[in-house]
Amino acid sequence: MKKSSDWRFKIAHREAKIGLVLVIFNFIWWFGFAYGLGSGDPESYKYVLGLPEWFFYSCVLGFIVMLVLVVLIVRFFFKEVPFDDAEEGDSK
Repeated sequence: MKKSSDWRFKIAHREAKIGLVLVIFNFIWWFGFAYGLGSGDPESYKYVLGLPEWFFYSCVLGFIVMLVLVVLIVRFFFKEVPFDDAEEGDSK
């Protein structure tokens, strides 16, 4: 099968790689705080806003950090790509 040379595939592959990096970063963030701070004795847990420190940093703050990162990445690195088959220079 012939490989397509459509310019949109290059953009799609780049954006997919960015998405994978975000997912891996999110997992490392969550795992690091959840098991790093949460692996101790529950009696010794510290609390932030009434939540165990490990939960606050891994789930609450992690969600906020990821939300900001995704918004910034989409705004500055992703491109709008047309789905129709018209060539790049064509106008309708």
